[in-house]
Amino acid sequence: MEDKKTRVCPLERADHLDTWWRRWTQNPHRVLSPYLKKGMRVLDFGCGPGFFTIEMARLVGSSGHVFAADLQEGMLEKLKARIADSELTGSITLHKCQDDQIGLNEEIDFALAYYVMHELPDQAAFFRELAALLIPGGEVLIVEPPFHVSRKGFAKMIEKANAAGLRTVEGPKGFFNKLVRLKKEPGAA
Repeated sequence: MEDKKTRVCPLERADHLDTWWRRWTQNPHRVLSPYLKKGMRVLDFGCGPGFFTIEMARLVGSSGHVFAADLQEGMLEKLKARIADSELTGSITLHKCQDDQIGLNEEIDFALAYYVMHELPDQAAFFRELAALLIPGGEVLIVEPPFHVSRKGFAKMIEKANAAGLRTVEGPKGFFNKLVRLKKEPGAA
């Protein structure tokens, strides 16, 4: 485990994660629609109260599935309340992560890590585990906030992903955020 102090977004700020401003600047449909198709199995890592999870479920449809993973049980409870009694409940599995691992045993086509990588104490271990979950050719979209992560820190994070068998692919472009799209190479473990 890397010796790095991290700070997880507190549960008390969960309501601030879904505002009209964020929906305008980080519109879930606009962010995700280029990558998600009906029938896909996808991971929303660090899902919080489900800002992206719900749109992911809509995009993959009833033939797909979303694994909404978060470290905080309280965030998962907020998401559970949001989807209760909706058609999405059967398409979303809530999963509580451990401090040092995702802990899923599912094959996935796509993973989203939005504003969460800077909170991980061991990014290299995360990428190794994520690479094991992804199908060959599976993709990851990582978006980090502009002021929490330096250019150098973001480049080091990409190096760790590359070491795990995830390669940078073209796009997307971001104005303020730091973004990278990664793909699992065929034959990578």
